[in-house]
Amino acid sequence: MNALEIRVLSDDAATVAMLADLLIETVATGGSMSFMYPLPAEAALDFWRKSLAAAERGERVVLGAWQDGVLAGTVTLLLDFPPNQPHRAEIAKLMTGRHHRGKGVASALMRAAEALAVEKGRTLLVLDTASEEGAAGLYEKLGFRLTGEIPDFALKPHGGLTGTLIYWKRIGKDR
Repeated sequence: MNALEIRVLSDDAATVAMLADLLIETVATGGSMSFMYPLPAEAALDFWRKSLAAAERGERVVLGAWQDGVLAGTVTLLLDFPPNQPHRAEIAKLMTGRHHRGKGVASALMRAAEALAVEKGRTLLVLDTASEEGAAGLYEKLGFRLTGEIPDFALKPHGGLTGTLIYWKRIGKDR
C-alpha cells in the first residue's frame, strides 16, 4: 500500500460521490453522524454539496485521506464562529472507510486538522462524539480532555438514544 495523502477537498462530482458513499457506509455501520439509517444517497450528496459550498466560503475545511486513489477517510474543521470566538475551531464528521479502519487514518486526519487550525490562528479545538461506539479513545490518545457527557443527546442511526461526550484541546504556541 502507498502512503496516505491528506489534502483539502473541493466540490467536484467524483469527490462528492465518494464522500456520500463514505457517509452512507458510516451511518449503515452505526456511526452517529446526524443521520438515520437508511441514509438515502440524495440526502448524503446534498449534505456534502452544502458542506463543500461552505468550505468555498471559508466557513470550514473538508480534508480527505487518500490511499491508492481511494478516499480512506475525511474530517471537517469548522471555522465559522461568532465574533467573540475567533480563537476556536471545531472538529466534525470524522469518518474512516470500513476497509481502512485501524490503520491510523483517523489519527492522521486529526493531526492534519489540528495543524490547519493552528495555521489559521486557532488556539482551542472542540468536538463531540457519541457515548456509545464513538471515538472517545482516539480523541483522548490525541490529547483531548473530556468536559462531560450529555445523556440521551441524539438518536443512534438504527434507533435508540445515545449520550454525547464533549471534548476540548488547547493548540498552538499558547497551549
